[in-house]
Amino acid sequence: MKPVSSENLNRRAFLSKLGLGVGALSLPEITIASGRNAQGTHHQPRAKQLLMIYCTGALSQLETFDYKPQLIARDGKPFEGGPKVTFQGENGNLAAPRFAFRPRGECGKMTSDLLPHIGALADEICFIHSMKSKTNTHGSGENVMSTGFRLDGFPSLGAWLTYALGSTRDDLPAYVTIPDPRGVPQASVNNWGPGFLPTMFQGTPFSSTRPIRNLARPNGISETSDRQARELLRNLNEDHLRRFKNDDKLLARMASHQLAEKMQRSIPEIRDLSKEPASVLSLYGADDTSNKTKASFARNCILARRLIEKGVRFVQVFNGAYAMGEGVGNWDGHRFLEKQYKIHGPILDQPVAAMLTDLKRRGLLDQTLVVFCTEFGRMPMFQKGATGRDHNDDGFTCWMAGAGVKAPFTYGATDEFGYRAVENVVTVHDFHATILHILGLDHERLTHYHDGFTRRLTDVHGRVVGDILA
Repeated sequence: MKPVSSENLNRRAFLSKLGLGVGALSLPEITIASGRNAQGTHHQPRAKQLLMIYCTGALSQLETFDYKPQLIARDGKPFEGGPKVTFQGENGNLAAPRFAFRPRGECGKMTSDLLPHIGALADEICFIHSMKSKTNTHGSGENVMSTGFRLDGFPSLGAWLTYALGSTRDDLPAYVTIPDPRGVPQASVNNWGPGFLPTMFQGTPFSSTRPIRNLARPNGISETSDRQARELLRNLNEDHLRRFKNDDKLLARMASHQLAEKMQRSIPEIRDLSKEPASVLSLYGADDTSNKTKASFARNCILARRLIEKGVRFVQVFNGAYAMGEGVGNWDGHRFLEKQYKIHGPILDQPVAAMLTDLKRRGLLDQTLVVFCTEFGRMPMFQKGATGRDHNDDGFTCWMAGAGVKAPFTYGATDEFGYRAVENVVTVHDFHATILHILGLDHERLTHYHDGFTRRLTDVHGRVVGDILA
C-alpha cells in the first residue's frame, strides 16, 4: 500500500475524495467522500469520530489534574536545581496548587476543586500526565498541538483527518471548529487551517450564537434567481474542467459551493437549540443567567454534541481566547492565577462534563474519541513578584475519553513537583500518532508530497502509545 502523496493523488484519486466517479464531469453534484481513503492508510478504527476540547493559554496541570503532595509540602520553599529564569523572567519559590485536590469517582483519582464536574467523571477518563511539547510560546505552541509544527503553513489535525477519511454526510462539513464565545485562539485559523492540503479540507467555523458567514442568501435575491445563478455557475465550471482537466483547486471550490448550498438547509436545524429540553440546557449550564460566557460556551458544547450526533467526523471546541489580553479570557495565568482561574473554571467545567455525560447516555461515546488538550503547562513555582506561573513545555496533562482508550486509567508522570515529564514521556507527535491510530490511520503512511518533501502530521517522529488503548 502506498502512502497518500500528491505524486499518486492522481485525477481518479482526487475525484474519489470528492465522491466522484470516473465520469465526474457529467455528474450534477460534487459530494465529499466517506470511509476508506483511496491509498490504503487505513486499518480497523477504534473510533469513527473525534471531539476535541482545546483550552487556550496553557492550562495549569498543577491546578487541575496532576496531584503533587510534595509541592504542597514544599510550598514557599526554593526549588533547588530548578530553573531560575524561564519564559517571562525570574522565578520565585515553589507554590502549592491554589485549589484543593480530593479523590473523585470510584477509582479515587485525585483532581482539584477547580473542575469538580470533570473530576467527578474520572472513571471515564484516561489521563496522560507526561505530555511534552517543543516550544513554550503560545502561538507556536498552538501550532504544535494543532499541526505538529511550530511554524505557520502546516495542515491541522482535522485537515489531515478530513483528507484521509472524508465525510459521512454530504450536507455538513466533515470538520467543524467552534471558537470560544470570547474570540479566537492566538494562532487563530492555523488551528483549523488546511496548510498545503487542498482548501476543501480546512475546518468550518461554527457558533451557537453567531450565524455562519456568507451562508444565507442575500436580501433582495429570490430563491429562483439564486438557483438559476448556481446552475449557470456549475455549467461554467464544468465547461472549464473539460478544458483544464487537472484543475484540482476548481474542483475543491465546486465542492465547497455545493456543500454550502446543502448547508443552507441543514444548518438552521442544527443550530436551533430551542428544541433542546430544559433538562438538557440545565445539565450543560446553558440556562445560567448569572454567567453569560458560561451559558454561551455551554451552548457551543450542545452544538458540538449535536454535530457529533449528526455524524460530523471531527468537531473541535475551543475554550479561551486572546482578544481580551493575557489571562483575562484564557488560561495564561502569569500574574493573578487564582483570581483568573476562579473565573475560567466554571465556564469550562460544567459544560464539558455535561457533554461527556450526554454523549455517553446517547451511546455516542462508543464511537467517539474525546480529547482534552492545551498547548503546554505551567511551572511549579510562582514568577517573582507575582502570584502566577510561567510557561512550561516540559511536563503537562492532557486526557482522552470514549472509544479506543482505557478508562479509568493514568499514564505517565511528572517529577515530584510537576515540573518535568519523567515517566513514559508522550510528545505531541506521539499524541497525534495515537489519535490517528484510534481513528484507523497509520501516521507514518498518511503523507502528502509538498514542495520537495513528503510531509506528514507527525513529521519524522511519533509512536502510538499502545498502553492506553482499550
